Amino acid sequence: METDALWSAANAASHIAVPGNGDDKYSRGVLGVITGSAQYPGAAVLGVEAALRTGVGMVRYVGPERAQDLILQRRPEAVMTAGRVQAWLIGSGMDFANREAAAEHRFVEALRQTVPVVLDGGALDLATRAPGPVVVTPHYRELGRLLGEPVESIAADPRKWAIEAAQRLGITVLIKGHTTYVTDGTVTVAVAAAPAWLATAGAGDALGGILGAFVATHSDKVLADPGLLVGLAATASFVHGTAAQRASVGGPFTILDLCANVSAVIAELAVAKGIIADPA
Repeated sequence: METDALWSAANAASHIAVPGNGDDKYSRGVLGVITGSAQYPGAAVLGVEAALRTGVGMVRYVGPERAQDLILQRRPEAVMTAGRVQAWLIGSGMDFANREAAAEHRFVEALRQTVPVVLDGGALDLATRAPGPVVVTPHYRELGRLLGEPVESIAADPRKWAIEAAQRLGITVLIKGHTTYVTDGTVTVAVAAAPAWLATAGAGDALGGILGAFVATHSDKVLADPGLLVGLAATASFVHGTAAQRASVGGPFTILDLCANVSAVIAELAVAKGIIADPA
């Protein structure tokens, strides 16, 4: 197996955008979210929670009513009406084999907009339908299903198959695992910031929210250069894993614990980059 560059804090810091005095909620990025289902409404809550803590200007959630209610109870600043977005996060908490009929209509409406798209879970099949740049975030089983390959083959060499998927589909791929690989088929990086305790339900939902926020914040740059998705996806994985380490302190934790640490991780990266002063 080839050795890829390991994504570092310095690499991640170079992809952090801090708002200036002239920014507003729109210039900071608006993330549209179509996640969750009647079966898994909590996935939508976790993704929105993570996105808001990552620094996006606004989250517009378009999904099942049950999930809307739960999100508003947790995060009343989330917006539940359609409108302008600068990126979409689609698919977390959906069952590909039993996708709700309403979800397809929402997908069609979302994909009318040429903006970057983050695809997870039950929406990976949209990878070739989106008109703008695409990054997908599968685990081994999901990538196997997307490519029609045995999961054992994917697990044996996730790096190889991530590159294969990126080249075959013309997208950016982040394949989740103890070591995460991100590739656009040309550039491949590895991220190894996460503790083993992160292998728990909801972890991918939070990662999707973090990545969606970064992509929305950098939307214009991604449209101009889709290759930027590799760095943004690797940075999302780095922040996700580092926040998990903070939440864990050597033991188990919940995904909301992880989300609670995201803002501090981003602040430290911004300090390292010299964008903001060290509060200490």
